[in-house]
Amino acid sequence: MSRVDQTATAFDAATAVRSLGDGTFTATLRAEWAIANHPHGGFLLALLAKAATAVLQERGEPSVEPLVVNAEFLHAPALGPVLLRTDVRKVGRRASVVSVRLEQRGRSCVEARVTTGRLPMRRPEWSDVPQLPADPPAGAVPLAAETSEGRFHLAEFLEVRVDPATAGYLVGRDGDPPRLKLWVRPRDGAGDVYFALLAGDLNPPVVANLGRVGWAPTVQLTAYLRTRPAPGWLRILVESRSVNEAWFDSDATVVDSQGRLVVQARQLALAPAPPS
Repeated sequence: MSRVDQTATAFDAATAVRSLGDGTFTATLRAEWAIANHPHGGFLLALLAKAATAVLQERGEPSVEPLVVNAEFLHAPALGPVLLRTDVRKVGRRASVVSVRLEQRGRSCVEARVTTGRLPMRRPEWSDVPQLPADPPAGAVPLAAETSEGRFHLAEFLEVRVDPATAGYLVGRDGDPPRLKLWVRPRDGAGDVYFALLAGDLNPPVVANLGRVGWAPTVQLTAYLRTRPAPGWLRILVESRSVNEAWFDSDATVVDSQGRLVVQARQLALAPAPPS
């Protein structure tokens, strides 16, 4: 098998769900898709979406794709095996809805409601997307294996570039707006809709620009998928509207190499403590 094939299947293998035949699935949270010892939030979204589409495929709906993933992060799961329990809430002609609960050691860690259907592929009648260069600008900084949140294991499989003009924290500058511009693509192969979910939560916490550096756990995250991504760089604009005490919001807009809106992701998260 070629290196391209091996890498192309790495994300698929990591997000694989194995059916137990009764609407439940097993999966493994792997260290290479974590930040330090915390499974990556976007990776967990992809896993939940995979379970939702898998149970519908078992019911004879072979072509469903995730449209919306609305997730509540209740407890941080550890690396290792997990159980995914699904409950099909609706099967419709245009949209179906599945509840998915990710459990570990008898405790519910992440609960989501996944809306599925068929993603549109034609050009939109109207769209308003951020104007970002199709390729990372000269001087864009690779997101290294070591970050303020811990080791970024995903760097082994992804190329991530950050616009340094939007990331003052990288050079020790405080007070920049909580806004980042990034570019991401798999090191080999092309990203699919599940990879696009990962991209919607890929950025370092935007509050790092305010000097609030460290782990910023997600409390709630909703992602809308708008179309399947074209091969090439995914461009990401992430910004916050308000940082209040321990809480901040983070909105990510993901645009593909053809200039199409691929993912909109909004989350509420807990910010690290401000510098003393």
